[in-house]
Amino acid sequence: MGSATSEAVPSALRAAAVDHVGIATADLDATVAFYRDMFGLVEVHRETNLQQQVIEVMLGPAAEHAATERPTQLQVLAPLSDDSAIARFLDRSGPGLQQLALRVADVEATSSELRGRGLRLLYPEARVGTAGSMINFVHPKDAGGVLLELVQPAEPVVQDRGRDCDS
Repeated sequence: MGSATSEAVPSALRAAAVDHVGIATADLDATVAFYRDMFGLVEVHRETNLQQQVIEVMLGPAAEHAATERPTQLQVLAPLSDDSAIARFLDRSGPGLQQLALRVADVEATSSELRGRGLRLLYPEARVGTAGSMINFVHPKDAGGVLLELVQPAEPVVQDRGRDCDS
């Protein structure tokens, strides 16, 4: 691995944190129950995203166990249709890890900087993601085989319990 310091990385590329890890599943309820019952994770947010044809649940530590104000979460994704990206992923790879998401300050600036360095992004412009965040993805072929999501959280960060969003 390289030895570049964070000062050598342009501010547009500096990740603030690992935002979440995405897990694809055909059985949302069973997967959520597993992480709840085995590890004590709680449902922080749930929404239906019609644009991406998924239902998603964000899981995190109970507030009294969280190490930070905004801890890394697990995102459990289940397809709403057979032609969604998550359905195609499940057909190709089966259930399991689907993405790694990095939290960034400005998804458009980060996307522009990455394109300038020759990386392919899946969307020409950022799209609305979970809980009103703005997102884009680095193509896995340019990120060591990992689907890398860039997440600019909506402000203020709201942790609700079950709001549906048809974005």
